[in-house]
Formats: sequence, C-alpha cells, structure tokens
Amino acid sequence: MPTDLPASGSPHPVSFRDAQFEPRQSTSRFIADALRTAIVEGSLLPGEPLRQDAIARQFSVSAIPVREAFRQLESEGWVTIEPNRGAAVSLQSADEAREIYEIRASLESLAIGIAIGHHTPETLADAKRLLEAAENEPDPALYVVRNEQFHMSLYAPADRPRLMELIGQMHRRGERYLRLKLGLPIHKDSSDAEHRAIFEALAARDIERAQTLVARHLLSTGELIYRFLADAQALAQASHARKKRRPRASASSRTTPTTSSQADR
Repeated sequence: MPTDLPASGSPHPVSFRDAQFEPRQSTSRFIADALRTAIVEGSLLPGEPLRQDAIARQFSVSAIPVREAFRQLESEGWVTIEPNRGAAVSLQSADEAREIYEIRASLESLAIGIAIGHHTPETLADAKRLLEAAENEPDPALYVVRNEQFHMSLYAPADRPRLMELIGQMHRRGERYLRLKLGLPIHKDSSDAEHRAIFEALAARDIERAQTLVARHLLSTGELIYRFLADAQALAQASHARKKRRPRASASSRTTPTTSSQADR
C-alpha cells in the first residue's frame, strides 16, 4: 500500500511523514465535541434543527469545519442529515437504547473476565476511589463521567486496547440515554448499589459472579430506558391520534344563524 499522500493543490505526492495536519480538522473536532456535549446536557433537544450558518457564526469559522463536525456526529449517531433538509439532532430511539446496552453487556462481561486476574492492589484501590466518587456525585452530567471512569477502571488491566475502544464508543453512544435513567434519584441509588456489588465480586476474584453482575446491570439499564422511551412514544402517538379524531365544527354550525326578519327580506 503506498505511503505517500498527495498534497492539497499539488500534483506531486509528499512523504506521509512530511504531511501537515490541517487546522480545520481540529476545529471540526472541537465543534463536534461542543455539539455532542450540548446534546448530552439537553441544551439541544432531539429533533432540533442544526443551522450550519448559525453554528459557523457562533464559532467564527467557515461552513467547512461545521459540515465535517456534522458528518462525524452522524457517524456516531448523534445527528441525522437528510437531503434538502439539513442536519438535526437525532431522535431518541427505544430500540437503539436497548441494543447499545445489549452490546455493552456482551463486551463488558468479556472485558471484566479477562481483567480480573490482572488487577493489583493499586488498580483495585483506583477502582474503589472512582466508585466512591460516583456514589458521592450529585450532578447528573458529572455522574455520567464518573460512571464511565468507574466502568473503564474495571476493565483496564485486561490490556485489550481495541476492546476498550469499542466499549468507549458504546459509552459515548449511550450517554444521552443514561441521563434518562438518572432523572430519578432512586435509579442512581440502584446503580450505585449494583456498582458496589460488581466491585466486591472483582475484589474477590470471582469471575463468574463479576461477569453475571456486569451483564445484569447493563441489560436492566437498557430495558429500563427502553420501557421509558417506548411508553413516551406510545403516549405521544395516542395524543396525536386523539387530536386527529377530534370532530371539526360542521359548516352549518360555523354559519351565523339567519333571523326570521332577515329571511323575510
């Protein structure tokens, strides 16, 4: 496979080692990160249009890095781009939420099974510190970060970089769905209790129990979010159907009644 890349605007190829990183690439990544954060935090709502020109003005850039940011977010599932309609925040999907957590359950139970024998007193202490940081975090936005840090600390000793990359992708894909679960304190409390049970199985080097608890924790989260979104969608559809069935006033009822004196004329 050739290792030379053509320089922009130049007919002659240059060495890969001499290729220059284009500033607009880092700009597009910055914009993508800012938009992703706004979606996760709820500043940008599902279905909300993303105006390319307005975003370009906000960041004082051209349209090119904004388009690149949109394409990146589309590949991650955060944004939907439709011809002649532009970009919009992707709608939340009950099926997608459940599938994300099914994938996570499979990947993370595999990861903890590999990692458990490689944990040291130091890595266990680090995982416990992150567990307690999550338990004591009242801010839902920060709890999402603490949650991911704790989970990743369980698997890091496995030394499987590609597996960790896949798990990280699923965490990012599920961020905005996780916030639905954390909307009620009771769900955070249950998550914290499940995390502690997973950690205790890890510290006891009980592979089967650790894998079972991780899978159960993630599958139950996926089912909870699925039911929440499915119920919300059913409610919205029922409300829309009721509005369509609402009878309109007949033409005769909209006509001003004619008095007898007017009729005599």
